[in-house]
Amino acid sequence: MNTKNRILELLEQHRGESISGQRIAEILNISRNAVWKATKELQKDGYHIVAVTNKGYRLSDENDIISISGIKPFLSERSLPYADKIQIYQSLESTNKTAKEMAIAGAEHGTVVISDCQTLGRGRYSRSFFSPSGGGLYMSMVLRPEVLHFENPTSVTAFAAVSVCEAIEAISKKAPKIKWVNDVFIDGKKVCGILTEAITDFESGRLDWIVLGIGINVYTRTEDFPDDLRSLATSIYPDKKPFGVRNRLSAEIINRMIGFEAPPSETEIFEKYKKRLMMLGEKITVIQAQTEYKATAINIDSAGHLIVENENGQLCTLSSGEIRIRK
Repeated sequence: MNTKNRILELLEQHRGESISGQRIAEILNISRNAVWKATKELQKDGYHIVAVTNKGYRLSDENDIISISGIKPFLSERSLPYADKIQIYQSLESTNKTAKEMAIAGAEHGTVVISDCQTLGRGRYSRSFFSPSGGGLYMSMVLRPEVLHFENPTSVTAFAAVSVCEAIEAISKKAPKIKWVNDVFIDGKKVCGILTEAITDFESGRLDWIVLGIGINVYTRTEDFPDDLRSLATSIYPDKKPFGVRNRLSAEIINRMIGFEAPPSETEIFEKYKKRLMMLGEKITVIQAQTEYKATAINIDSAGHLIVENENGQLCTLSSGEIRIRK
């Protein structure tokens, strides 16, 4: 780690506090001049570092640049070894696209790709995902099946949805809900989309790796969403901006998805998933391919498939498709 990043990590660990240049130099075993030069470089990079005579340097609470140094203070002990596998970019076409390229090249389990914005962010069925700079958290993870030990492919998506809900609760007073299959909602509007992609070895039929994409609207204001999304989407903080949230939110998700002692059981995952489902007992419209029909959402089964009752009283189990809650 270079001097600039070492100083940033130290300032992040003491965010809001002042540390003298002499103290920084002693801790990092560098010269005072090196401290001065590095802080100037960080300021050029956009970090708001306040230098006060006789007090030292202080990283302002207003900083909200996503960085490894900003994420590390919030990583659990079991997640810290994965810090070196976090890759952060200012802009990407798609974090899933980059993560898949890394996976094909042999990236290890726990590799994380984060970008401040996406120019071609996408969700299910190749739909675009609005990903403005500074407005959200756009991240993808490379996960190895042999580490997760899940028998049902749907368990990964359910695990991610539950983890995102728990992470949002950890940083806010919000109470997120899940809309089957993979959307997270707050106050009846979508705040997060999850996209799971995988590659299977052609000869063995074995699942080689999973890339899990998570896009969360963190700060995007209602008026900044495109017209067609304004009534459907929201953010964790649509009205005010508590700075520094995205680094902690990144760490909270990594702690749950990667930094576990042992992966949770699928039974435990689906129990938590079911408790957060927002449509059970509700009238819905089921959309499959070119077909739509009305039904009532009844339950989920042990693999996370949605059980619905159509208007003829027949029970159907959905393993794919979309639903829309009827108002």
